[in-house]
Amino acid sequence: MDFFLSLWSFMAARGDEIQTGLIEHSVYVVSVLLSAGVFSITTGILTRRNVLAKELALSITSIFLTLPSLALFTIFIPLVGLGFAPSFIALFLYSLLPILRNTITGLDGIDNSVLDAARGMGMAPRQVLLRVQLPLAWPVILAGIRVSAMLIVGIAAIATLVAGGGLGDFIKDGLARLPLANSLESIWAGTLLCVLLALVIDLALQLLKRATISRGIR
Repeated sequence: MDFFLSLWSFMAARGDEIQTGLIEHSVYVVSVLLSAGVFSITTGILTRRNVLAKELALSITSIFLTLPSLALFTIFIPLVGLGFAPSFIALFLYSLLPILRNTITGLDGIDNSVLDAARGMGMAPRQVLLRVQLPLAWPVILAGIRVSAMLIVGIAAIATLVAGGGLGDFIKDGLARLPLANSLESIWAGTLLCVLLALVIDLALQLLKRATISRGIR
């Protein structure tokens, strides 16, 4: 009980720093999700008719997830320096696979009879894609986006090691000062705030799902 009171006092005293960390962490999540979403969905659309291209795209994005996270954050420093840029690139690469895989899965899972019916109604290929395929695949795509969002929230804590800011600053600061006063509180604050941010983002994506997907295909 005493520790939780100490943790609350620590967080209350660091209100401005917490606000800054939350904003920086949220910027990572939003900017990476938007960029990775556009890139992965576009790639999934462009490769949907070519089995070799699909497998190649999935293989390449799978490789990114096998790379150690700290290494992926640091290898771009000679090219773009410290701060936001190397962190953004690393998070972008990590977030591609779930969205791309679900885009391909969603598009491949549409019944051919539905597509034949759309073409029989006189729809052009672009209309079939925009009005039939993407809406039907969207629930699966959105599930991939949610997975990527959770990955980004967790891995973005490493951005602090390349001067990228975010909630990882609290974790790094606490680890550096162990076992001094407030070191554990700093680690717990960073961890709990990451969990809280992940829950808020997941709730926002749930609301997006309700707003963009009809009840018939949820």
